[in-house]
Amino acid sequence: MIQAPLKEEVADHPMKGNWNKSFFKKDQPIVLELGCGKGEYTVSLAQKYPDKNYMGIDIKGNRIWRGSKTAHESGLDNVGFLRIQIERIEYFFAREEVSEIWITFPDPQIKYKTERKRLTSPAFLERYRKLVKPGGVIHLKTDSKFLYDYTLKVLKEQNIQVNRFSADIYKESPDEEVLKIQTHYEKIFLRQGIPITYINFNL
Repeated sequence: MIQAPLKEEVADHPMKGNWNKSFFKKDQPIVLELGCGKGEYTVSLAQKYPDKNYMGIDIKGNRIWRGSKTAHESGLDNVGFLRIQIERIEYFFAREEVSEIWITFPDPQIKYKTERKRLTSPAFLERYRKLVKPGGVIHLKTDSKFLYDYTLKVLKEQNIQVNRFSADIYKESPDEEVLKIQTHYEKIFLRQGIPITYINFNL
């Protein structure tokens, strides 16, 4: 696990552009999970797809410590965790260094004045464009119908290609391997009868 200084900085981190060479030590596509919490999705993806390198990103150190510990105990060498504010992501990853991004159950930031904090806002999409390879895939998985609708609206306004969207992914594709990974909170939502939405698009 790497913990960068929490104060705002505008300098590039030394690992920027060097994750495969210096951290993972193998040249594989890099996949990020933003707001990874305890890293359940990051670790599960790394187990299922050893031909990719996974990095879970969150600001809450006690949560990603759990994910890092699980990855270490599982003997995984294709997973890591980075404690930073997601707003600073462009200082940690170089242009086209990332192949794919997962955004799993983020805070929907429902109040209008916090729109810029939504992880699928135009401001964040612009950050992702600086990181992902051309045609890089972005996944949004959330229990928030508000964020789901908002994201589809933003994508339409920006003429961004949407590959797939579902207002109830488990009803539509209950056995799809990559989507049936479930976090602790996701299981709670499902027990409460809250549908899980999903959007897959390219930048």
